Amino acid sequence: MDEVTITRHDAGNRGEYRAHVKDSRHIGRLTWVLRQGVRVADHTLVPPAIGGRGIAALLVEALVEDAREQGFRIEPQCSYVAVAFDRHPEWADLRD
Repeated sequence: MDEVTITRHDAGNRGEYRAHVKDSRHIGRLTWVLRQGVRVADHTLVPPAIGGRGIAALLVEALVEDAREQGFRIEPQCSYVAVAFDRHPEWADLRD
């Protein structure tokens, strides 16, 4: 896989995870909004130019890793995130 770097950008009650692929100007994103103490994962967007590399999965994994470390729960409103949670029953304790 191409080199991918995930960065986190929080802005109060909302934020996003960004996937930067080496030698590409395109950025994958997973956005969230805070509602009643739960991070609602509302959109996962990966441009076609960098698609097919597992980038969306890396974004979800970064969100899950932060939930484990920081102690928050996730509501997977985005269909991609919901399917990822269905595929990973070990994440069930983080799902709201």
